[in-house]
Amino acid sequence: MKPTIRPETPADIDAVRAVHKAAFPNPAEAGLVDRLRASGKAKVSLVAEVEGQIVGHILFSPVTISGPTRDVATGLGLAPLAVLPDVQRRGIGSRLTREGLDACRDGGYSFVVVLGHPPYYPRFGFERADQRGIGNEYGADEAFMVLELLPGSLPAEGLAKYAAEFGETDW
Repeated sequence: MKPTIRPETPADIDAVRAVHKAAFPNPAEAGLVDRLRASGKAKVSLVAEVEGQIVGHILFSPVTISGPTRDVATGLGLAPLAVLPDVQRRGIGSRLTREGLDACRDGGYSFVVVLGHPPYYPRFGFERADQRGIGNEYGADEAFMVLELLPGSLPAEGLAKYAAEFGETDW
C-alpha cells in the first residue's frame, strides 16, 4: 500500500475529521483541526490517500517562541498527526511527517516544534527543545521537541506558544 500524499482540499474535510476521530480516544484532535482550519491557521495540511480513501492527515500551525534575546521567532507546530488504526505501522505517518516537513521548508518556515512521542520524532531530526533552551507552555520536557529548518532561526532560549485554539481544546 503506497499512499498518495497531497495537500488537503475542502472536499477532504469530513474524511479528515473521521480519521482523527478513529485514531484518537476522544474527538479533541478532530475539533482542533476544524478550529485551526476555520481560523486560517492550518498553514500546511496534508492527507494520505489510498484508492480514493483518506487514511491519514498531518497539520502544521503557527507557533511563536519568545525569548530574552529576541522578541519573537515564528515557526510551525506539528499537531495533530493521525492515521486510521487499521493501516497504522505501515509507514503512512512517517511519509506524512517527511513530506509535511518538506512542505514547511519549501514554505520558508524556520522551525517546527512537536509535543509527541519521544522515540518517534527524532528519526525526522527533532531534538529535545529544552536542550536548545526552548520551553513550552505545557511544561512538557522530553516529549517537546524542535527541528530547526533554517539554521540560526531559534532564539538562544525562550518559551514556545501554540495558537490559541490549542487552549480551547478539551483534552
